[in-house]
Amino acid sequence: MTSVEQQPPRALLAGASHRWVRLLPWGVAFVLCVALLPTTIRVLTVDYGLHPGLASPLAVAQSAPLLLAVTRPLQAWYVIFAADVAGALALLTADYEQRQEWPFPPMEIVGYIALCLALGLRESRRTLVLVWLATVAANAGLLYVAPDRVNDRSVLLLILSGVTLLVTGVLRERQEVQRRLTEQETISEAERGRRTLLEERARIARELHDVVAHHMSVITVQADTAEYRLDTLPPDVREEFTSIAATARESLGEMRRLLGVLRNEETHGEFAPQPGLAQIGQLVEATARAGGPVEYTPCDADVPEAVGLSAYRIVQEALANVVRHAPGAATRVSLSVSAARDTDMLAVLVVNGPPPELPAAPLEQSGTGHGLVGMRERVRLVDGTFESGPLPDGGFRVAAHLPLTGRHPT
Repeated sequence: MTSVEQQPPRALLAGASHRWVRLLPWGVAFVLCVALLPTTIRVLTVDYGLHPGLASPLAVAQSAPLLLAVTRPLQAWYVIFAADVAGALALLTADYEQRQEWPFPPMEIVGYIALCLALGLRESRRTLVLVWLATVAANAGLLYVAPDRVNDRSVLLLILSGVTLLVTGVLRERQEVQRRLTEQETISEAERGRRTLLEERARIARELHDVVAHHMSVITVQADTAEYRLDTLPPDVREEFTSIAATARESLGEMRRLLGVLRNEETHGEFAPQPGLAQIGQLVEATARAGGPVEYTPCDADVPEAVGLSAYRIVQEALANVVRHAPGAATRVSLSVSAARDTDMLAVLVVNGPPPELPAAPLEQSGTGHGLVGMRERVRLVDGTFESGPLPDGGFRVAAHLPLTGRHPT
């Protein structure tokens, strides 16, 4: 049986964006360890009169785990807490002046507060409370053992450690809340973009259904009337046309059921015939009436209905963006057919200049901001190319090339 390999614990502030911030805990721990270790040995031996053979291991146990606290503060606390309590008990055997602080000398208080800082930045609220209660219990027990050594500074460690744990714990929880809010906003924005794309795809599917349904209806009518229009059809050919008509009618029924899934209560206005190149002129006229001069170059080519519908929607969204974001800007709409990639392409170009004056506020506050996503999706579905972007003069350009495979000759 194989065990799952546990990930090594992350260091404090490891998620910071700046490298110096990530290295800061290591630097502070190293400086404290280097400063406190010899200081603790000297204070315990010189000021408190503790034997060097006992003072040295106590100093190491009270200072060295500060390096461990950068990654494992709770484990470091176990060692330092036990060493501090053991040191306080060891000082009971030493002969020192009454003015010296007990049970915890100043250098032990400094190391313990630094450890509490690391605990507050990493551990949960429950753990912090338990750590402080353990500190209170240890301090109370030591004062009970030697009440004659109590002075005004005996509870200093309790106050400083409690304040440090409280402040750092609150800061850590606040930062955690902000991080989760940021993550949720990022997820919400991604979901909003995905939902917009799915809604646009569903709308395109509904529109393409009308185009395909029209062709299927033509096939059905032609197959049904073939035996009346063509007098010399052999019996087996008549049966073939009858089978084609039956299959086409069945396909139409399936497509109607599919459309019922795609339709919803908000799409009542989508039952009208789908627009094409011929209706783009109406869009241009509507934009011109809104106050923006529009130059229009039409195209009379006979294009597939899906291509015409895509071109209409691209121009519609592009002109809507002009009205929203650049009201009054001069706009040029051009449709043309050109040869590219061994096939004819319908080129759709919408270019607008900068607005005469910047609007005080967007004309439409409820837009999703994903209009370009819908245009790009329409072009992708017909295997075309799409380009969009701002111009140096402050305008905007939208260009699409839609292949005319299967185009009827004009």
